[in-house]
Amino acid sequence: MNTPQKNQKNITHATDSSTLADVLERILDKGLVIAGDIKIKLVDIELLTIQIRLLICSVDKAREMGIDWWTTSSYLSPGAAPEKSQVEGLSARIARLEAAAKPPQPLAAPARGHETIDPAK
Repeated sequence: MNTPQKNQKNITHATDSSTLADVLERILDKGLVIAGDIKIKLVDIELLTIQIRLLICSVDKAREMGIDWWTTSSYLSPGAAPEKSQVEGLSARIARLEAAAKPPQPLAAPARGHETIDPAK
């Protein structure tokens, strides 16, 4: 009795594998950017758009790119000066503008011989 021989596929295994530590080191050294947008539309009207940007890299790589917001944050760096809140900055600006402003002048003096109408009466 003749039985057909089954075709056996050769399975190849990768011999050059990277460990998780190697992959993580490479990502931190080079950097990894993940970007995505989420849009919610209803009948061709865009209701909500969320833009997600994620950068994963080492601190040294981030500084090379000019990103170092953690050095000025009072929550993350105890030596950093506390930032003024936007409300405090605007309040100080309004106070300076009010101090510099002069009191309002009357628009025009009434003409002689004409009575002025008091709207309160």
